[in-house]
Amino acid sequence: MAKQKIYLDHAATTPVHPDVLAAMLPYFGNHYGNPNSLHSFGRDSRRAIEAARDKVAALICADSAEIIFTSGGTEADNLAIQGITRAHQASGGHIITSAIEHHAVLNTCAYLESTGFRVSYLAVDERGTLDPAAVEKAICNDTILITIMHANNEVGTIEPIAAIGRIARQKGVLFHTDAVQSAGKIPIDVRKLHVDLLSLSSHKIYGPKGVGALYVRSGVDIAPIQFGGGHERGLRSGTEHVSGIIGFGKTCEIALRDLGKNMLHVKDLRDCLEHMLLERIPGIRMNGYPDERLPHILSVSFEGLEAESIVASLDVEGIYASAGAACTTSAIEPSHVLTAMRLPSHLAFATVRFSLGWENTKEEISQTMEVLEKVVTNLRRFYAADAQDLVVVTFADERSAVLARDKMHAMGIRYTLAATPSHMREKDVSHVALFFPSKHQDKVKKILEKSGIEVVSLHHLQGISSPMRGMELKRMEHAFWDTVATGKKDGDSGAD
Repeated sequence: MAKQKIYLDHAATTPVHPDVLAAMLPYFGNHYGNPNSLHSFGRDSRRAIEAARDKVAALICADSAEIIFTSGGTEADNLAIQGITRAHQASGGHIITSAIEHHAVLNTCAYLESTGFRVSYLAVDERGTLDPAAVEKAICNDTILITIMHANNEVGTIEPIAAIGRIARQKGVLFHTDAVQSAGKIPIDVRKLHVDLLSLSSHKIYGPKGVGALYVRSGVDIAPIQFGGGHERGLRSGTEHVSGIIGFGKTCEIALRDLGKNMLHVKDLRDCLEHMLLERIPGIRMNGYPDERLPHILSVSFEGLEAESIVASLDVEGIYASAGAACTTSAIEPSHVLTAMRLPSHLAFATVRFSLGWENTKEEISQTMEVLEKVVTNLRRFYAADAQDLVVVTFADERSAVLARDKMHAMGIRYTLAATPSHMREKDVSHVALFFPSKHQDKVKKILEKSGIEVVSLHHLQGISSPMRGMELKRMEHAFWDTVATGKKDGDSGAD
């Protein structure tokens, strides 16, 4: 019997809704006209695009003429930030943002800094909330743009956008918000939020990837960042992605129709998972604002563990969540969001994000809890063990790891499944790994060879400190603060 798949990573992306796919399919075949052509084929595509524009606008209570289609949320953020700075740079060179923005915003701001703009990165509190008073205080005579996300994609905290919007409007500063994670999940009214620009993405709300939109309030002066035939009011040249736009429009229509029902459903599932976690697993911490948060996101830190190993262990059981640490090409770094919230590094590395969708069920949440409880118990038992000589075997895919695990279990060999330690990775790819005592190495090698299970690498590991990055960081932090408290410096005996 095939293992049930439980998808709990909806903040990363969502499956395409069946009704959305059905709406898109004709535009891959029969209705292939260029929407900018004058003949009937082109006019049919143009009418479909404008109908989709109406549906996207309705989701956020905007006028359809205020919607500019893009290739996704990242392009929408870039168009908003670069478009405003290009159009208004004669009036000033200062931008205000927060430390917890999506990289589409942060990296765009960093680029603009390299060209001479000044950027203020405002701090948030331990719950991830930005104080509107801090925004008001940061506004200068040359401030031309404020860009603050509507809700955080990692912890779900909803920012006080309406309050910030009122301040921006009073000060005459343009205001952009990234609503990629919140649109279609909670009600949005651009007028009540007092925003001038707002970014959207299709694939976060059961639409196709590769399409998004930017709301630009009527009368706001914005410059294009790519040039061509002057499509999308001259702000986004290039022949429109017709099928994607049709799908985006349909998914907005469905999201608006089912908004109330879906909000209650996913919040109920999230609260159920949260309560079970708090009751059944000790040493955990919930991150984000307890009330003002998105209904579908739950961020949890597991004391003493590594999120990657939890996610890898869930993965082989057919449960899909995400780690709270951001992978770069050079190293594993703690999430900038959790760092900005002043979460200690050892907890940031131990953070898992569960994000739910309308198709999840209470049965799936119960099953996830059963598996998660076993995973955390086994990993903590392994991490708490005495130092020993271990062998680490990495595999090309989860199927091979599961087969190897089952073979070892049948042979009575003690093992632990986890993510590959970072220093053993090839091109920074984290494979699923099995750890077991070195005394069983020959037996395991024979089992794997006889079974034809593909192995990527095999390593000896003295002790268990290497795969315990989180606990190592915790010890380092304790040592640092102990040094600060005693007034000692490294190598200082403390003697006068």
